[in-house]
Amino acid sequence: MVNIIAITGGKGGTGKSTVATALAYELSKFNQVLLVDADVDCPNDHLLLNIQRKQFKTVLQRIPKFDLDKCSKCSKCGLACKTKAIISIKNKEPIFIPEQCNGCGSCKIVCPDDAISWDNKEIGTIYTGKKDSLDLLSGELKSNQPVSEFIVNHLNDEIEKQNQGYDYIIIDTAAGTHCPVIAAFEKANQIIAVTESTPLGSHDLEIILVVLNKINKQGTIIVNKSDIGDINKIEEVSLKHNTKIIFKIPYSKEIVDAYSNGNPIIIPNITSVINK
Repeated sequence: MVNIIAITGGKGGTGKSTVATALAYELSKFNQVLLVDADVDCPNDHLLLNIQRKQFKTVLQRIPKFDLDKCSKCSKCGLACKTKAIISIKNKEPIFIPEQCNGCGSCKIVCPDDAISWDNKEIGTIYTGKKDSLDLLSGELKSNQPVSEFIVNHLNDEIEKQNQGYDYIIIDTAAGTHCPVIAAFEKANQIIAVTESTPLGSHDLEIILVVLNKINKQGTIIVNKSDIGDINKIEEVSLKHNTKIIFKIPYSKEIVDAYSNGNPIIIPNITSVINK
């Protein structure tokens, strides 16, 4: 059975993608591994691994299409639109701003004239790539589009289709605790939060552990640059939330050099985090 591991973190810059790419690359030396870059607002795993991505598929989202011949100009569609994608004034034709639309369908539900049907807009792209024996699946949200979790949902669909061919699937989530992060946890059976020994690191680690508890997921902790700052703060959060610290990564100039040059990052013994 495939082991699906999500690498996450409350804040950006803790080394989440560093850990995800290093773990995936090391595992791929002896296993069939798929790395999924689910940080779709700012995907960069292909840059860390020096992978040339290829377009795999375009992601579409439904949007309303207006039949103005049927429209009675009642303005109900605009009043129902929470993202302000529809500007409507009574007795005036509605103005639609597709970039702001999240496809919720409230406008179609409230329309008394059956004047709204469905169309589509492009909101992002799924890419594939390969580094030696490591496969990459990468999602990217198109600029000015509001709902990145739709791209993550499409990545989850691909994970469901492709998981039979892999021993491990590593999911690199976005930073934070918003909807696309939670969507990226859906398929995971192990979740690892990467943090750092700073006040920001401990603060945001606690937030992500609270979220995991609310969605009934158990996590573990990796401390990056563990010899810089005050690791006692991280240990306090770990004890408070009954979440184990399973790995510590000291600061390393070799990691910085590999990161800067787009070479696969080597973290000794990183595969020991599996199933801890």
